[in-house]
Amino acid sequence: MLLAALAAASAELTGTSARSAKTARLAEVLTAAGPDEIAVVVSWLSGTLTQRQIGVGWAALREAPGPAEQPALTVAETERALTAVGTQSGPGSQRRRQQLLADLFARATAGEQAFLRPLLTDGLRQGALIGVMTDAIARAAGIPPAEVRRAAMLSGSLAEVAAAALAGGAAALAAFHLQVGRPVGPMLARTASGTDEALAALGTAAVEWKLDGVRVQLHRSGDRVAIFTRTLDDITTRLPDVVEAVRSLPATEFVADAEAIALRADERPAPFQVTASRLARRSADLPLTTFVFDLLRLDGTDLLDEPAATRFAALAGVVPPAGSIRAVPRLVTDDPARARDFLDDTRRRGHEGVVVKSLTAPYQAGRRGAAWLKVKPVHTLDLVVLAVEWGSGRRTGRLSNLHLGARAADGSGFVMLGKTFKGLTDAMLAWQTQRFLALADGPADGYVVRVRPEQVVEIAFDGVQRSSRYPGGVALRFARVVRYRADKPATEADGIDLVRAFLS
Repeated sequence: MLLAALAAASAELTGTSARSAKTARLAEVLTAAGPDEIAVVVSWLSGTLTQRQIGVGWAALREAPGPAEQPALTVAETERALTAVGTQSGPGSQRRRQQLLADLFARATAGEQAFLRPLLTDGLRQGALIGVMTDAIARAAGIPPAEVRRAAMLSGSLAEVAAAALAGGAAALAAFHLQVGRPVGPMLARTASGTDEALAALGTAAVEWKLDGVRVQLHRSGDRVAIFTRTLDDITTRLPDVVEAVRSLPATEFVADAEAIALRADERPAPFQVTASRLARRSADLPLTTFVFDLLRLDGTDLLDEPAATRFAALAGVVPPAGSIRAVPRLVTDDPARARDFLDDTRRRGHEGVVVKSLTAPYQAGRRGAAWLKVKPVHTLDLVVLAVEWGSGRRTGRLSNLHLGARAADGSGFVMLGKTFKGLTDAMLAWQTQRFLALADGPADGYVVRVRPEQVVEIAFDGVQRSSRYPGGVALRFARVVRYRADKPATEADGIDLVRAFLS
């Protein structure tokens, strides 16, 4: 398949809003792809390189050569070129990487370059999300979508499932099953406004701590232990203390869902970046506590399709309530007052909130279903926009990513806290493009437009962490736009001292 055909399809998807039309167009592309190209095509159109990261950012693409006149690149050639870029290491690797990129872009047409740039910089957003891609694979292979979803859940790789489905149909998908040592996509939660709303939706349910740690999936077969992140990356070697804790449990084969977190001596959680930095150091100098909250397989028996009550009972028989690896605290109730008290107690202990879980639902790996509802307070700040970045993918031609700042403590200006493009509707994107072009302060610096610090925006966030990346020494976690504040001048925006007060 020519890369030009894929780039053209991507451009069409960007301009298509209807899910049915996206699904049909993706199915056409998958049907036209060769057997060895399907996994690559699925990854790329989902906005992900097969190599995950190859060490290329916007700066590396600024000096890319102009486009070729005629399309000649194939998907396979491009994939080999990107693999070569990502494998460069050692002295002179940056120069070699730059040359390989230049060679690739010199052969790419304008349309192909427009596809490659956001793909390489994690900015390809065209609406080909997992759900849409799953439906497209099912349509192209003539298989019910539920069978594709289940295979993807068990495989952990939609690209792998797509290749199997188009090559072998439903029979090939039936070969996918839960395997110890191969991660599955984690089950995810939707948001509820409070425990009352969650219990009204679920009835009698389990209410458990929501921890601000690192989601981990624990696999054990005999003495062999593997630990995976929510993105299915293997981090076993980084957590020797967790490995030993897993080996201490009275079961020889299991797959469990858990959260690893650094606790202080008083059992209150350390700030998230403490847990995150512990993973980066690859040592056990700061022990982590692992809270197990679900069990997917136990001693040869798959529990995925069992109701949560059955899985929780099995978990209680294997994981103790205390120690370096323990069962997450949980209350089963239909009483709104008891659920509210449990939430309040969880918050007093320093944790984020709670997750309310149906007792009858199976483990729906890889899905954000209504069987799990998370409840946690939402913090907001009124901040000032300092700069805006031009968007890519479906946001091409519009200003998107906001640079956010708080008032400096001495009143001398604004201190940058980070960036976000989350929460922006199409209407907000259109409005802010006009607004910030009018506030532009000098010519654009590449794809960044500096603006006069006049516009206040209300930002929701989950927490504040220490950061050496920004001048204020702090950064917002999971920042997203709530609304623009036309009623508030920049002089009344929140200050950096208030932001720092959110640090644990």
